[in-house]
Amino acid sequence: MLVFPNAKLNLGLYITGLRPDGFRNLESVFVPLPWSDALEVLPAAKGTETTLTLTGLPIPGEPATNLCKKAYELLAADFDLPPVQMHLHKDVPIGAGLGGGSADAAFALKALNTQFKLGLAPEQLESYARRLGSDCAFFIHNQPVFAHSRGDMFEELDFALDLTGTPCLVVYPGLHISTAEAYARVVPRAPRHDLRQSLREPMATWRDTVSNDFEEALTPFYPVLGDIKQQLYAAGATYASLSGSGSAVYGLFPGFSEVPDLTWPAGYTVWSGQL
Repeated sequence: MLVFPNAKLNLGLYITGLRPDGFRNLESVFVPLPWSDALEVLPAAKGTETTLTLTGLPIPGEPATNLCKKAYELLAADFDLPPVQMHLHKDVPIGAGLGGGSADAAFALKALNTQFKLGLAPEQLESYARRLGSDCAFFIHNQPVFAHSRGDMFEELDFALDLTGTPCLVVYPGLHISTAEAYARVVPRAPRHDLRQSLREPMATWRDTVSNDFEEALTPFYPVLGDIKQQLYAAGATYASLSGSGSAVYGLFPGFSEVPDLTWPAGYTVWSGQL
């Protein structure tokens, strides 16, 4: 079975408080981004062990610690799964704020559920996914949602947010910002704007009302984030923002037939397409 785990974008991201478990409460709207990895899951020969091979962009750590392998182990603890061969081709950058690793894990769960007819409902898959990472569960339904708590609880949007076909440009400057550093630089606070109300308004207003707390906290230390954002606005983006805790910055270009062809420094990774 071959599946294509896609990334996500954050429309706004507010860190609203500390949690007793050491995590932070947040508010954000997650939307799927069709920048994808490729994950193949095949039955392995009887008597062999489950294996994971990797190609594409380098992934830190050993394959045994990869979230795809952990997804298999999580299900294998509850179901009599045969061994499998998994191969992951990585195209979505690690540490970009795009949820690529979380997507791989969630799609592994879905693929194993389908391939071995486990009969798990989406809500059950979400429960497994939450044990692998805060935003993993988003990729089970893989539809725009309002995310809260640790980013692992979701509410359907109570307004129309149809970005289908919107030209989008995502720029990853090859800068790794650890999640721990990102959270350490943000002081939790009440949102200055109601995110869902802001997103009801025309996209042209989002620049002033839809923000990412990580962007505000990190840009003074990593000015390149602000530079990329300004280049996207200068090229005609209606809205631009850091995604997640970075360091990928995206621009939305409604009204364009395609995104502008911009020149970026060597070492940058760029994705362009339609949402």
